[in-house]
Amino acid sequence: MTLFRDDGIVLRTQKLGEADRIITLLTRNHGRVRAVARGVRRTKSKFGARLEPFSHVDVQFFARGGELVGRGLPMCTQTEIIAPYGSAIVTDYARYTAGTAILETAERFTDHEGEPAVQQYLLVVGALRTLAAGEHAPNLVLDAFLLRSLAVNGYAASFADCAKCGITGPNRFFSVAAGGVVCGDCRVPGSVVPSPEAVALLGALLTGDWQRADAAEPRHVREGSGLVAAYLHWHLERGLRSLRYVEK
Repeated sequence: MTLFRDDGIVLRTQKLGEADRIITLLTRNHGRVRAVARGVRRTKSKFGARLEPFSHVDVQFFARGGELVGRGLPMCTQTEIIAPYGSAIVTDYARYTAGTAILETAERFTDHEGEPAVQQYLLVVGALRTLAAGEHAPNLVLDAFLLRSLAVNGYAASFADCAKCGITGPNRFFSVAAGGVVCGDCRVPGSVVPSPEAVALLGALLTGDWQRADAAEPRHVREGSGLVAAYLHWHLERGLRSLRYVEK
């Protein structure tokens, strides 16, 4: 038996038996981990409320053998709250739906348990912190997170130079299959012609230019969100269930 300690974000929970739960976390050092939390559904549980989605926690695991992720699920034996982001997120519908999509995306991009995904972990922490603080519109925070998650997983979109030949932008056409904006010579079937403002907004979200992103008009925000959703769907090969509930 081996003890492991790590900090992570609770992605989701599942009921197990009469009083237990299976907790799915995205951890800093071990990637996605599923663990059993005994007795957390009892009213007298000391740390049940700490293991709820959106919580940033410091967790101690008890596992068989020398690896945290092995043949059986490890046990959560101790939990301390680092930041209770859920308390500020679940009370607002726009924040909650955006946050749910963030957690689902993080789980989809970390499908191999036990593999470190530090960049993805840091993106989730930053997105939930921003959502909880209400610094920017929730749909903008979500789109920024989705674009950056795609980028750190090898699917960075281009919003200036042509994604195929590299010719200097701006370029008119956008193709999810090609990897972003493309020039007239590289245009492929299925390309669309988004507004320059929507493309500039997505570029700002990807690079963290929040001054420009916050000033975007609602119609351009909606257009940009549609492009992000299509791009994400293409690379994940199926859409996110939670995206349909996000306020546009």
